[in-house]
Amino acid sequence: MCVLRIKDCCKVNGSMQSAVLPWITISSWPSKLNLHVLEHRFRTFICLCTTLLHVDYKIMKVNKNTQIKVKMIKEHQVSVKKKPSVRRLKNKPKTVSENKKNSPGSGFNKPDSQANGCSTFALDDEKEDFQDCREGSESVHANGMETSEDTEEVQPGRLEGEALHHCAQRGTQQNRAVLVMQKNQTMCFRGKCIVTCLYGRVEVMGFTIDEGQRSYPLFAPASHCPLTIRALGNSDYIRDDRTEASNILQDYLSQASRKKLVKKVTQTSSIILLDPLETPLTRFLSSFTHLSELFSPPVSELMSAVLDTPLNGLGMIPLGSTIEGLKTSRSCRDALSTVVSACRGDIDGCAVILVCGIKNVGKSTFIRLLVNTLLNHTSSVDYLEGDLGQTEFTPAGCLSLATVKEPLLGPPFTHQLAPEHMIYYGQHSCETDLDRYLESLKSLWRRRPQSREMPVIINTMGWVKGFGFQLLVDLIRFLPVTHVVQLSHGGTTQCPSLTPEFLRTAQGYHTRPPTQTALNEFTETHYPPRTYTHLNVQSEFQGVGRQGTATHQRSNEHRELSLLGYLSQLQSPDPGPVRPLHTLTPYQVPNTAVALGVMHCEVAPSHMFYAANASLVGLCCLAEKVTSKGGPVVLSQATLCPCVGFGVLRGIDMARGLYFLLTPVDPSILRKVNCLLLGAISLPSCILTTQPGFESEMPYVTADYSFDLTGAGKLRVFKGLMRPSLMGVQ
Repeated sequence: MCVLRIKDCCKVNGSMQSAVLPWITISSWPSKLNLHVLEHRFRTFICLCTTLLHVDYKIMKVNKNTQIKVKMIKEHQVSVKKKPSVRRLKNKPKTVSENKKNSPGSGFNKPDSQANGCSTFALDDEKEDFQDCREGSESVHANGMETSEDTEEVQPGRLEGEALHHCAQRGTQQNRAVLVMQKNQTMCFRGKCIVTCLYGRVEVMGFTIDEGQRSYPLFAPASHCPLTIRALGNSDYIRDDRTEASNILQDYLSQASRKKLVKKVTQTSSIILLDPLETPLTRFLSSFTHLSELFSPPVSELMSAVLDTPLNGLGMIPLGSTIEGLKTSRSCRDALSTVVSACRGDIDGCAVILVCGIKNVGKSTFIRLLVNTLLNHTSSVDYLEGDLGQTEFTPAGCLSLATVKEPLLGPPFTHQLAPEHMIYYGQHSCETDLDRYLESLKSLWRRRPQSREMPVIINTMGWVKGFGFQLLVDLIRFLPVTHVVQLSHGGTTQCPSLTPEFLRTAQGYHTRPPTQTALNEFTETHYPPRTYTHLNVQSEFQGVGRQGTATHQRSNEHRELSLLGYLSQLQSPDPGPVRPLHTLTPYQVPNTAVALGVMHCEVAPSHMFYAANASLVGLCCLAEKVTSKGGPVVLSQATLCPCVGFGVLRGIDMARGLYFLLTPVDPSILRKVNCLLLGAISLPSCILTTQPGFESEMPYVTADYSFDLTGAGKLRVFKGLMRPSLMGVQ
């Protein structure tokens, strides 16, 4: 690295001799030199070079008649500990307020002046690292005034290491902490907590939390990307930040802790309260051995975990700057801005946004960002689920229409809810019955009141090849889409761009260009728009383009977590030990009052009960009344009907004609259920293998089974899938 020095600038025969340096020639210096101005200009020049050069310099005596020294900035507050990521001066510069600039008590001593008003200076340590000098110079006003001791310098960026010890304090109550963040500071973490904004504003996953709003739960498990809290600063109006913050903190901190944090509060600060988070969901998940570390950092992040901070006792672990957290590309931010502008009135009617892209490209992450951003401007957002394998609000295998009113500050298993309308498809892929998939989505769309003006977000599958791509073309034609957000990665698109121009000649599964030959009745009543806005997003989310291989990050594990999240609703909301499912009291349902059907395969009626026992079933409502001739009612084929929830068929009593059903669905809604549908979505194995209290063989579990027997495995039936080479062949 090149080192730039000014070694010898001395007076010879009454005049200054030139010093030849790389890039610079200083010559013809005047005998009477305003050294204060020269110092300022020289330091400014050196600061411009610091990004390329490491500078270590000194200035010797310039004039024997001017021997007065000016002290350089080396004073730093001794009480402030050194931050690990930033080099600091040993003594911190002080800031002075406007009414104290000329005060003798400000700590600034004026140097003796020369006849021309200048002063001389010298550095005490010629080996001083220039990074310290640059930071000191940036903290000093042009007039040389130092700043006040009450204000502590805070660097924007990631909060980690020692900075967390200075900016966070434990509360007077056990396991509670208060954190002060400056504008644009971030904190990335794993774990779970409840966040309350006491002062200023913070942003999480696109959602803004203002002071005075209610508390929100945050979930950052190892199965998904860590969460990042970012401080947005305060509002534009002027406020007495110190006094107001002190009054707020006195309810949560002791006097000593409050005094430490108040020093760091400015008009652009944000103060958040962090509480531990324990819910029936977290207790239920932690009861399984393989999920006990779900909210801890994965192995790949252990070296970046910041331990021994006031926040660790809350159940959250901050991460160092080596872990990037959620990263959004420029095209992603532009797409979010475009959609939000459209939803705020740039278009007539409501915005209908269809999000598509290959699997593992970040569609779900983008949708959560979009929903949270829209909730900053509207009270609710409609969500149409079209991805059977990675559902957002229900267990896998469902198509649903939900109204989202709360921000999504965690992965899908943390916000399972009851949609307004739902259809149980029974599989995590639609390849076996494309017609039923399209009919289900159209049925859900018809149930949405067309007078609603809230935006609609449509999630789609990651199947964008062959028939999957044709289904996308059909959905854009069937639904009144205003925006198509197409995600890709690696600088290329993994499928053709679904622009309006491309759609004019594209082949759909049900539709043909240029007219919609199928579903004329549907289009006559809904008038899909002739054009829409196509937005191409290059995804830069964590792990984009590849299937997760670490524990809890595989797609099948995500589906199991969503189902466990749904079943956690069976637990009591009151704190206490987790009750295994076999200890809960089930509902008794007469088999003559409900029909039983299998959706994903063909099962003989005599084997139907063996297949349904100890399985997950959809609780559905048939339009026609179920009638029995004295025995159980069995459906001969799958039917399209509304679903109100799910249950576990934990036992069948053939002698008494009863089904024993566990479900979190409210009894008032259960009265409408007259059909139990069995699909390919099976219970997680941990539900069956983790049954405490049994000394002998556990129920529903056996090791005496061979898949080598004919018919022992699953039987798959493919409907309507003809090879392209056989199309048109009779």
